[in-house]
Amino acid sequence: MLYRSMISALILAGMASVASAADLVIAMPNWPSGQATANIIKVAIKAEFNLDTEVKEMGALNSFAGIEAGTVAIHPEVWRPNYDDIIRRYVTEKKVAVLTGHSVSAWQGLCATDAAEKLGIKSVEDLENPDKSRALDTDGDGKGEIWIGATAWLSTGIERVRANSYGYARDVALVEAEEDVAMAAVDAADATGQPMVFYCYSPHHLFKLHKISRITEPAFDAAKWKIADPGDPLWISKSSAPVAWDAARFHIAYGTAFAKAHPDIARFLEKIDLTEEEVSQMSYALQVERQVPLDYATKWVEDRKSRVDGWAKP
Repeated sequence: MLYRSMISALILAGMASVASAADLVIAMPNWPSGQATANIIKVAIKAEFNLDTEVKEMGALNSFAGIEAGTVAIHPEVWRPNYDDIIRRYVTEKKVAVLTGHSVSAWQGLCATDAAEKLGIKSVEDLENPDKSRALDTDGDGKGEIWIGATAWLSTGIERVRANSYGYARDVALVEAEEDVAMAAVDAADATGQPMVFYCYSPHHLFKLHKISRITEPAFDAAKWKIADPGDPLWISKSSAPVAWDAARFHIAYGTAFAKAHPDIARFLEKIDLTEEEVSQMSYALQVERQVPLDYATKWVEDRKSRVDGWAKP
């Protein structure tokens, strides 16, 4: 009996250890500022609360499903309106997640290199003209290409919806690739004078490196922005959005259950007040300077010790 009791105690202790670790998982997006922020939160929580956290790369849907299941505690960069359906489901309806009050202003849409603008590609209507969009051809098939984002991004699916809605998807190949691949392509296009149009967002370091112009579009109209639930396998075909994106912003999100277990950390997350300029600097450090996210975050927190201490004060 004593042996069995010892085994049972060890099993229960192991389960408790796993549950405790799961409470402190930070979901990490696969774009530079999200990677930096996830690691900044990790380093700061260790410094201020002496708690170890695990950073795991995962997409938005898996992140919020993990928050609901209790296996993920924090998501560092929740974009709106990109995540609005997810926010409705997990924050508004199920109330298993919370968005911080502070947000960083942002925008997103389509951009053109200087060479593309000089060829007359300035508006979304120009992309619907095959004589103009053909200038974006890089593989010799006579059809232009536009990078619309990484496969795991919700914005990528919405960009596909917008391309279908506007009509230029008929004449342009919509390319999905990781951001570092796309940014290298922008660098090369700018250096060689190759016209290029691509999905873009700000805050981002790109606008400090190159002369980039936003493609003009019809203004956002809520009545025309009809994006189906991304949880539906057919959501792209069921959606329509022949207008520009609405004004964007992003928040930190954390689990409701996590906040009850760690109210001090929840208060800390609410006080994080990153700026647009800081987010651009993070993007530059990771994308251009190729700094390792954890190394960058460690120095970032060390250099701002008094500010981070202030976030942790009751």
